[in-house]
Amino acid sequence: MSLVRYNNPWNLLNSLQRELYNPEQNRLNDDDASVATANWVPLVDISENEKEFTLLADIPGVDPKNIEISMEKGVLTIKGERKSENVVENENCRRVERQSGQFYRRFTLPDSADADKIEAKSEHGVLTVTIPKQEVAVSRRIEVKH
Repeated sequence: MSLVRYNNPWNLLNSLQRELYNPEQNRLNDDDASVATANWVPLVDISENEKEFTLLADIPGVDPKNIEISMEKGVLTIKGERKSENVVENENCRRVERQSGQFYRRFTLPDSADADKIEAKSEHGVLTVTIPKQEVAVSRRIEVKH
């Protein structure tokens, strides 16, 4: 029995869309603007409770110094790079399944997110980004006097 690596069928469609809508960006030359923005995409879980949003991203093997998180105009951007390791070839087997290179993810945050208090930490290959919610004024009924 041989193992077959699963290829995401959407990758082909995404590549086709990029080529159709941005043909100049897909040409390879020495200009940095033409380089693809991501070689792989970390998987992300997003949860919410009454006080905050929590984003968990799987980024094993990525040095926290190689992660950049920014917030601009309601969009949270996470980007970084996982360096590739040297692969040792064996007479019987050679397999490289772990992806390396740059990654890039963007998330549109709701208006209730407090951009000034966002915190991030990386532990055991999981990036945790905590996005507190702003305190919203409680609505109250105003009595009309007569």
